[in-house]
Amino acid sequence: MSAADSFEPTSVLLVRHGQSTWNADGRWQGHADPPLSELGRAQAVAARVPPVDLVMASDLQRARETARLMADALGGLEVHVDPRFRERAAGPWTGLTRAEIQERYPGYLDEGRRPPGFELDSDIIGRVLEALHDLHGRHPGGRVLVVAHGGVVRALERHLGCDDAIVPNLGGRWLSVHADWVTPGERTVLIEGDVVPVTRPPQL
Repeated sequence: MSAADSFEPTSVLLVRHGQSTWNADGRWQGHADPPLSELGRAQAVAARVPPVDLVMASDLQRARETARLMADALGGLEVHVDPRFRERAAGPWTGLTRAEIQERYPGYLDEGRRPPGFELDSDIIGRVLEALHDLHGRHPGGRVLVVAHGGVVRALERHLGCDDAIVPNLGGRWLSVHADWVTPGERTVLIEGDVVPVTRPPQL
């Protein structure tokens, strides 16, 4: 690699995994590790995956399995795992539905309050940016698919000044990753039609 190559940004498509069984039930997942649902597997198989040089994933199985199915469509690329892309910790909200949170923690959601053990955006951003800059250092000028989580995508978007909106399964954003900064690109969704669920699970 020449010195000039190191200045080439890495194009990263950061996407949310396919629907998990807890997504289908409307439960906060955090670091819990439920598998993909049948719909989630169908979403991963149906995804319109752009050409990339490398596929990476969070260490949680809903992301790893999504990445593996998508990598198969790219000719069987290996999936590399980085736990820094895992979902935010949800603390005592793990496994709860929005209705259960409102019952047990009245006023918290409406007021933007979080319980002890809930991972804040600032904590997520630190590890995700570190992972992205390390990725750039190893693959300057490359194109990389990273399968992560809705909370990760949204936290990074808020940090980069993007409009805050729910990330659907297999939705995400293109990023231009440099050695010291990240520039947001377009939002995208890799699936359409019958594999997009009508309802969206809770997400922060």
